[in-house]
Amino acid sequence: MSRSTNSSVLAGQPVVSRVPWALVGLSLTMLLSSLGTSIANVGLPTFVQAFDTSFQAVQWVVLAYLLAITTLIVSVGRLGDLVGRRRLMLAGVGVFTVASVVCASAPELWVLIGARAAQGLGAAVMMALTMAFVGNAVPKERAGSAMGLLGTMSAIGTALGPTLGGALIAGFGWRAIFLINLPLGLIATALAYRHLPADRAPTSGRASFDYRGSLLLALTLAAYALAMTVGNGNVGPMNAALVCAAFVGAGLFAFVESKVSSPLVRPTLFKNRVISSGFAMSGLVTTVAMTTLVVGPFYLSGALGLDAAHVGLVMSAGPLVAALVGVPAGRGVDRFGAGRMTVAGLIAMAIGCIGLTAVSARLGAWGYIVPLVTVTAGFAVFQAANNTAVMTGIEPEQRGVVSGLLNLSRNLGLITGASVMGAVYAFGSATTDIARATPASATSGMRLAFAIAAGFVVAALALALTSQGSARRVSSMK
Repeated sequence: MSRSTNSSVLAGQPVVSRVPWALVGLSLTMLLSSLGTSIANVGLPTFVQAFDTSFQAVQWVVLAYLLAITTLIVSVGRLGDLVGRRRLMLAGVGVFTVASVVCASAPELWVLIGARAAQGLGAAVMMALTMAFVGNAVPKERAGSAMGLLGTMSAIGTALGPTLGGALIAGFGWRAIFLINLPLGLIATALAYRHLPADRAPTSGRASFDYRGSLLLALTLAAYALAMTVGNGNVGPMNAALVCAAFVGAGLFAFVESKVSSPLVRPTLFKNRVISSGFAMSGLVTTVAMTTLVVGPFYLSGALGLDAAHVGLVMSAGPLVAALVGVPAGRGVDRFGAGRMTVAGLIAMAIGCIGLTAVSARLGAWGYIVPLVTVTAGFAVFQAANNTAVMTGIEPEQRGVVSGLLNLSRNLGLITGASVMGAVYAFGSATTDIARATPASATSGMRLAFAIAAGFVVAALALALTSQGSARRVSSMK
């Protein structure tokens, strides 16, 4: 690399000739982290037999990965801002790849669970830094297209996981679902090493890492995530205690961050209406997206009488549309602006949710598919626009932590959607065993769940319009 090229990289300016390969590397890291979320789920019944244990025990194979990502993603994003994103990205991909090999060779269930937690650490690094790199590796006028591409890769990884995992288990055994990450991880490492922008040279005034805030935030998020997942949907004293611990932890975290000189999350960050609204909207909208994955199978089997194969086929329509819409949505953001595309995506989601509240079993599977793809297409548009709006309006030294917070809001939405909206469906169906609900009760449960989901989307739309109005007023005063 020439001196002039190297200095432009160190200054944070993207080298245009390297943009395509940098995007390939970032896309692969996004694919790996999202694939890791979904590919292990299909192996749970196999793990029960392989380790001769209970289903409740093997659920920790999935939970350990999600908990590691949720609790660490903000901290590793901030760490990337401090020690260098490229350096930490290489370490994260390395940890993910090595942990995948340990998963594949695990002789006992506890080893597999521990390795999955380590894999989640690597995935947290990849998720937090992938979007942060867009500002360094991609020209600003192409940021929307890059965000759309990353959203597409995330959707592909999530949708591909169950299908690929099932095929690998059938052909080569359960260890193959982890070994597949070895060649992909090595390729991602090579691409990141060669094509991602170099880290800036250290400065004497570099801030220190906030260990106290990081520990408090991790414990708080772990308490919330466990409150939403333990008990298999049955709320008990343990859930209530964990929710209380999460609230206390959040208060302590806010207090500590207001006192330290170099906080993990600057309190002033949330004074930016675009950023704070972006986080809130992401959590609300992801909760709605998760509702389609949680409620859909029960409605399709309970109300329409579809078997597992046809349920899977119908459910795949959503991720497929999201994958197809991602890149065009990103280009639309570059052309029409993030604000307009955010509103357009939310309006599409609202229309889809309202359609699902009025769906009738007489319309068959298509009565569900049409509003479903409307919701997921709107979600893809929203993600590309919201991620672009949040990530392009911040200081370079804060991109890692903001990306981590953005991914955290998404993860919390997924966890909340899986637990709370599942409980809403059960309440609406008025049955103690939702797997045996009658067609009428299954339809009632779905309508209630998506009525509330529509309310979440309307709330997100109100936030979008309010934040954009505030931004215009501030701009006019300058």
